[in-house]
Amino acid sequence: MKNKILELRKGKGFTQDVLAKKCNVSRQTINAIENDRYDPTLQLAFKIARVLNTTVDNVFKP
Repeated sequence: MKNKILELRKGKGFTQDVLAKKCNVSRQTINAIENDRYDPTLQLAFKIARVLNTTVDNVFKP
């Protein structure tokens, strides 16, 4: 699953660590998702979208 987390995260001025803390996951989890090595749970996908102030459809593409 492709995603735009890196682009959206940098647009907000967040580091991977900041985004991870806001989503209650590890920085390594955010890194793995950004690099297409891990597909997040639906719950985490919605949490990431909420923190980045966008929709899940805007963040993730099949």
